[in-house]
Amino acid sequence: MTSVFGANGKYIPCTVIEAGPCVVTQVKTLEKDGYASVQLAFGEKKEKHTSSAMKGHFAKAATTPKRKIVEFKEFDGEKNLGETVTVEVFAEGDFVDVAGTSKGKGWQGVVKRHGFSGVGHANKSHGQHDRERAPGSLGASSWPSRVFKGMRMGGRMGGDRVKTQNLEVIKVIAEKNLLIIKGSVAGAKGSFVTIEK
Repeated sequence: MTSVFGANGKYIPCTVIEAGPCVVTQVKTLEKDGYASVQLAFGEKKEKHTSSAMKGHFAKAATTPKRKIVEFKEFDGEKNLGETVTVEVFAEGDFVDVAGTSKGKGWQGVVKRHGFSGVGHANKSHGQHDRERAPGSLGASSWPSRVFKGMRMGGRMGGDRVKTQNLEVIKVIAEKNLLIIKGSVAGAKGSFVTIEK
């Protein structure tokens, strides 16, 4: 993430994303595959780390092995096998949806995971012992004698697919295939995201 100043002098937090060049590695049609879509591949990968099947798949598109393959069902315009898609499909002022995998945070308690305030948070000096981050009661006793499904408790947090919608494209730097988008997106630095108009 970084920040830029807008035309009106407003300070805008934004994310820089490298969005291309992407190679069309497969074009699916309604007649042949039952649905229409375009498969794009991004990022270079060593041949020794690529399976023979994938080498053949990339050879059909006359391209080198790629790290990430994503299929887009709704794609503007006709695309041919082996064609290159650059960041120029986007324009300044467009609104896009960005999906990525959020940072994994491991096993977390209820305060961090669900925003609980903890037991006896206000009067922690009145006889409470190490209860500040405890979940509190989980339910009744003899009935139902179990914890209901969906009860908010401690557990694994993060590492989920998160889509952030309606983010504005602030700037398109075509020569470097960079997209500057207003706001933040899910994922760590260097992780893969998909951008949809």
